[in-house]
Amino acid sequence: MHPRQNYELTGHEAAENAFVEAWTSGRTAHAWLITGPEGIGKATLAYRIARFVLAKDDPVNEGPSLFGDELPANKASLLVDRNLPVCQQIERGSNPDFRVLEPGMLNPSTGRTTQQIVVAQVRAALEVTTMTAAAGGWRVIIIDPADSLNVNAANAILKNLEEPPAQTLFLLVSHAPGRLLPTIRSRCRRLDLKPLPVNQVQELLGRVGGVTDERVCEIAELSRGSIGKAIELANGNGMALYEAIHRAASGLPSVDVTSLHALGDLVAKRKNSDTDTFPILATMMSDWLAALVLAGARGHTTPEVVPGEHALQDRLLRDGAPLDQWVEVWEKVTALLGQTDHINLDRKQVIIESFSLIGAAASSSAS
Repeated sequence: MHPRQNYELTGHEAAENAFVEAWTSGRTAHAWLITGPEGIGKATLAYRIARFVLAKDDPVNEGPSLFGDELPANKASLLVDRNLPVCQQIERGSNPDFRVLEPGMLNPSTGRTTQQIVVAQVRAALEVTTMTAAAGGWRVIIIDPADSLNVNAANAILKNLEEPPAQTLFLLVSHAPGRLLPTIRSRCRRLDLKPLPVNQVQELLGRVGGVTDERVCEIAELSRGSIGKAIELANGNGMALYEAIHRAASGLPSVDVTSLHALGDLVAKRKNSDTDTFPILATMMSDWLAALVLAGARGHTTPEVVPGEHALQDRLLRDGAPLDQWVEVWEKVTALLGQTDHINLDRKQVIIESFSLIGAAASSSAS
C-alpha cells in the first residue's frame, strides 16, 4: 500500500506529538526532516502531516485511535477523516496545494522517468508556491526520499529553505540524512523515527500485512524493526534467502560452491510480476555484512535469526581481516549489488563475485 493511501501509523507517537505541538503552538518550522531506516513509516508520517495541514477543519482528533484505544485527554493526533475531500484528493494526486517529489517521476524537460529527483522536477513542484492556496490555506511539498535529489535539485530546494515561501511546508523524508547537504539539514526541524520493537513488527505483520507465515517471529527479527521490510521478506520468501546466504557463508573462508550456485539460482530470474527476489537479496547481503561489522565494533546487539550466526561472525572477525577491511568489503559488496540491475550485470555472477570478496577477507588475517 502506498503511503498516500495508508492512514495507519504505530510506534512513532513521540514524533507525531512533536509536530502537533509545534503546529498548535503556532511555531511550526517551515521544513521538517523525517529520518530513520527504510520501511518504518517515515513516508506514512509525512502523508499524515500533509493531510493534517491541508484539512480545512480542525483536524486534531481527541477520540479513539486507529486501534480502538482511547487517547489521553492531553494527546492530539494527526489522524483525519479519510472521507474528507482533501484526503481523497491526496490519494488521487489531484490536490491543488500538494506536491510530491520522488524517483521514477517524469522529467518535464525530457519526458522520461528518472532514477534521481532532478532540478526540472523541483521547479515544476515549486510552482505551487506561487499560486494562491485554496481558501488561503497552506501548501505542502513532500520529498521522498530527499536522498534522491541530485546536486542541482538539492541546491534548488536549499534556496527555498533559505527563503521559505509563505505558508508552504516542506517534508523531507531521508533514509541517510548524512548524505544530504549540511545546509539542508540545518534548515529543517528533525524528526528521528526509530526501528519498531520486534513484538510490534510481529503483531503488525499479521494485522496489517496479512502475513500468516509460521516463521513470522524469525521474519520480524530479520526485519530489524522495519514493518515495510518485514512484509517484503514475508512475501518474497525472505527466510529461505537468508538461510541460503548463511549456508553459503558457513564454511568461510572456503565457499560452498553448491550452496553458492543454489543461492544464485534463487534470484537469477529477471523481473517478472511478483517473482523477483534479487532486490531483497541485495539488501539482505548488505545487512548481513553490516551486522558483521557492528558485531566487531560493538559486540552482538541483535538475536540470532538462524542458529550459528553469532559463532560464524565471531570466527570471521577472529580469523579474518581487521575490522576496517570488513567495512571496505561491506561498502564494495553493497555498491556492486546496488548497481547490478542498473547496468544490467549478470545477477548470479555478481553474487559469486560478492562472495569472492567476502572469502578473501575471511582468509586475510591481520599480519
